[in-house]
Amino acid sequence: MDLELKSTAFNDGGKIPDKFTCDGPDLSPALEWGSVPEECKTLAIICDDPDAPMGTWVHWVIYNIPAETEGLEEGVPADEFLPNGSVQGTNDFRRIGYGGPCPPGGTHRYYFKIYALDSELNLKPGATKAQVMEAMDGHILVQGQLMGRYSR
Repeated sequence: MDLELKSTAFNDGGKIPDKFTCDGPDLSPALEWGSVPEECKTLAIICDDPDAPMGTWVHWVIYNIPAETEGLEEGVPADEFLPNGSVQGTNDFRRIGYGGPCPPGGTHRYYFKIYALDSELNLKPGATKAQVMEAMDGHILVQGQLMGRYSR
């Protein structure tokens, strides 16, 4: 079973609007997802760019999203903890929260990946993608993704 991930900002495979990039206000796009398995305790979202010149570039790490959450609003603040209990990690810009597309050239693909987990991750705020991936190992119930493209 896959977990459907959608955005009102762009379609899967579509262009990410400037509003959600370094060429605009750099807001995180609104995301919504389908129903999660009953045994789901938390969700995690990782956004990365596999087309970056130096290898995959991480744009967003957010975890311990409560299972009953059905989406994230546009413009999630760059806070370690969100009011719903979600925790944000460090992106490859070395900042907490979302850092939008900012490719040096060409068209890049940005994958927003969602994971439904059977546990809460025992990680402090500021965890990296690698730390979150390691903590999720063996706990992923279902996952899904949404891919957007951007060029400058």
